[in-house]
Amino acid sequence: MRPATAVPSAALALVLLAGCTGEDRSDEPAGQGSEDAPAAAVTVAPDAERTLVADPDPVAAAVSTSRALFQSSPVAVVTAAGETGDELLGAVSAVGLGVPMLLGGEAGGDALAAELDRLGVQTVLAVGEGAGALLPEDVDVVAVPADAEAVEQATGLTLDDGREVPEADRAAAVAELAPDALPALRAEPAAAAPAAPSASESTSPGSSESASSSSASSSSASSSSASSGDDAELPDLAAPEPLTDVLVISSGRPQSVAGIATARAAGAEVLLTGDVADPRASTEVVERMADQPTVVVLGADLAGAPGIDWKLDTAASGTQLPGGGQLLFPEHTMIALYGIPGSGALGLLGEQDLPASIARAQQYADEYRPLVDTTVVPTFEIIATVASASAGPDGNYSAEQDVETLRPWVEQAGAAGMYVVLDLQPGRTDFLTQAKQYQSLLELPYVGLALDPEWRLGPNEVHLRQIGQVGVDEVNQVVTWLADLTRANALPQKLLVLHQFQVRMITDRERLDTSRDELAIMVHVDGQGSQPAKQDTWEVLHRNAPAPLYWGWKNFIDEDVPMISPRETIEQVHPTPELVTYQ
Repeated sequence: MRPATAVPSAALALVLLAGCTGEDRSDEPAGQGSEDAPAAAVTVAPDAERTLVADPDPVAAAVSTSRALFQSSPVAVVTAAGETGDELLGAVSAVGLGVPMLLGGEAGGDALAAELDRLGVQTVLAVGEGAGALLPEDVDVVAVPADAEAVEQATGLTLDDGREVPEADRAAAVAELAPDALPALRAEPAAAAPAAPSASESTSPGSSESASSSSASSSSASSSSASSGDDAELPDLAAPEPLTDVLVISSGRPQSVAGIATARAAGAEVLLTGDVADPRASTEVVERMADQPTVVVLGADLAGAPGIDWKLDTAASGTQLPGGGQLLFPEHTMIALYGIPGSGALGLLGEQDLPASIARAQQYADEYRPLVDTTVVPTFEIIATVASASAGPDGNYSAEQDVETLRPWVEQAGAAGMYVVLDLQPGRTDFLTQAKQYQSLLELPYVGLALDPEWRLGPNEVHLRQIGQVGVDEVNQVVTWLADLTRANALPQKLLVLHQFQVRMITDRERLDTSRDELAIMVHVDGQGSQPAKQDTWEVLHRNAPAPLYWGWKNFIDEDVPMISPRETIEQVHPTPELVTYQ
């Protein structure tokens, strides 16, 4: 085994190497350079348009990312798996040198050795305590502690002023790294509860200092042991060819730091989806994927997410919701006018013409913008089929508005950055039959659907003699059809609203199918009356609700006693509704 070089530092820790014999590397891999030119890693874009790195083990995930983006490299950076604090300076080193970052130590094993061999690595920069353990015998090891000065001395890189990074932000900090601007990242110390002093500590005030001195002596001894023999050093390295048309997507969990560092070292762009393991959640991802780059999805939570293939297809469409992104909630709060075009009898929406209705919806939305942290989206909820006192030619006690009559209202609202919900009051027919009549409007990316069971009649029933109801199986038929329509057309997530102010209005609601990520399903609590009564209804309908569900609240201008203000709506209605409708 070639000895490890320990770079001097006050925080120096021992790196003892052990490992198996690697294969003969007498033939220099491509990209290793010559005596006349600096060596350089060789990057390679994946052959496939999309590559999923779904390894749950961080060591394996780091190897898979290296295999996806690098053909060869004379140098690799290795930190001990699980030592996320050390990984930060390891990541800085890898990006600055333009080489892969891998994870080793006691958890490295055969996967690490095989990847070093595939890359043709001849020198490992082992950053942090334990990083050099169990490395193959046929590589030189330059061992440095996780210390900025030591890294600079070993690599020749110049690091800017350091900053502490909380664990939750480590992936984001690494995703922002660039070779020409390298901060000395260090882990923010974890908050720990103060421990009560032991009996020995109370009687021996100097015990902590003694222990610290003992530890320092041990590190010093380890350093001396590790630096014995011929010293190794990093070769001169040229920058690799950057992969400018490769996009790496990650949710940004700390376990992905090594893979993200490798991607940045290869010159690939890295975008994070945040806390949501769904590429549709990020406006930046959707915008970038519209350019059809080669995509690597990094992280078991994201690459292994159910439906990741169709979610990537949807993101690649580039189509966004009003307010940005392709997921409705929790990113957005919708403020809606309810009614029917041309008539003020059923709500605010029809009290004025189309341009004035758009302006009024925007005015209502503006009142909520200072009250919430989400993006407020003005919305129309248009009654597309209206409960009728007469049976009508088709005998269903529902007057269906013509699609082309509604289209100007829908399309001009969409052009103004609004969302539109089409409301169904089906009478004696079923919800799915009516929904299909409006398919051409529902194929627009900013149009959702609302089902109003109050107006769903049985075979011999008529409106206003009883409150209607619907069985959950009929609702689930709509869920399946609308979700399939959304996926087939690569549309952003679509809103499906279920109006309800009595438990009986949706029977067996606990069996509601909430599994379709194409939809955001909402229960809209649209009772009217006194505020205590409305709050009671709100609380009752939340009981035993299936998940995930979102929630809507309706403010009645004339019928509520009193109607609450926007500020009161946000402060008094809990949980905060994602949709507030005015009628």
